[in-house]
Amino acid sequence: MHGGGQASAKALGNRGPITFTDDGVLSPDILEAYWQTGFYVFENVMREEDIADSKADVEAIRSRHPAKTFEPETATEVPDEIVYMILGLLQISEACLRLYGHPQLLAVAAAINGEDSAPFNEALFIKEPGLGASVACHQDGTTHWDAPDWDQGSHGFNFMGQPYGCTAANGLWVVVGSHKLGKADIKGLIAGAGSERLPRAAPIICKPGDVAISNRQTVHGSFANTSKDWRVTANMGFHRRRSVFDVEEGGLHNAAAVYDSARIERPARILGYAITARHERFPDEKPYAYKPHLDASLSYAWSDAVRADMKDYNLEDLSI
Repeated sequence: MHGGGQASAKALGNRGPITFTDDGVLSPDILEAYWQTGFYVFENVMREEDIADSKADVEAIRSRHPAKTFEPETATEVPDEIVYMILGLLQISEACLRLYGHPQLLAVAAAINGEDSAPFNEALFIKEPGLGASVACHQDGTTHWDAPDWDQGSHGFNFMGQPYGCTAANGLWVVVGSHKLGKADIKGLIAGAGSERLPRAAPIICKPGDVAISNRQTVHGSFANTSKDWRVTANMGFHRRRSVFDVEEGGLHNAAAVYDSARIERPARILGYAITARHERFPDEKPYAYKPHLDASLSYAWSDAVRADMKDYNLEDLSI
């Protein structure tokens, strides 16, 4: 299954470096492949320093949790608890914060969602070798399925940074094209297939340093990590502004609220910090110019005071 999955994934034509036209527009073939399949693998996005910094932060995070020292001696010896997801990622990992401010990724977000693309949630997913749990097939998004203007991009997307890479054995599987079909009858799909190995499902396969993008409306899930390889994914989500503006929602990532302009700016300020933090780490890169901040003449510094401002920032996520 995994071998065939690798072959099918690589035959989809939805992987390669981030490229732009001479006018600075995201290459049309990338957009076409993303909208056709529901995901894309951007190769070699992370610099060597990004990868090393991210791995150092992951080790620091793991060192603060008892599961770090667990070494199973038998197949039946497992810990009572493991860390598999950490919310509010950007307040505990400056490496992931800097990746969040990557100028090419933010240009991709603008190409898909518009120049006022709204950040909404970030998390770290950890799938330890032999311990990482499965995630049942599901679709993200709770708000717009029945909206008259619903379309294939109504619930946004996630970037998934991969400092360790991911394989068919430990990575996410996506039902190709399912983001265009509306709310799926997943129980019916599984019953028809006889298992959660659904037809047209393909794995997201990445090398260390690749960053995948996945439409949140795809039917997707992952199997238990029975491999010897780690998967650590920095998940970074973005919405169209019109999908969140003046919407009353919440309850999954944040308390219920009406998302007015001031509320949408609260998560967006973290993006301003990220852009500045990345430019300080990589001054040879041209920093991304986020249009809502330019239009409002907003600028963001990166300092110890800012770190304090980021505490529990994720309680103001924009869940829809």
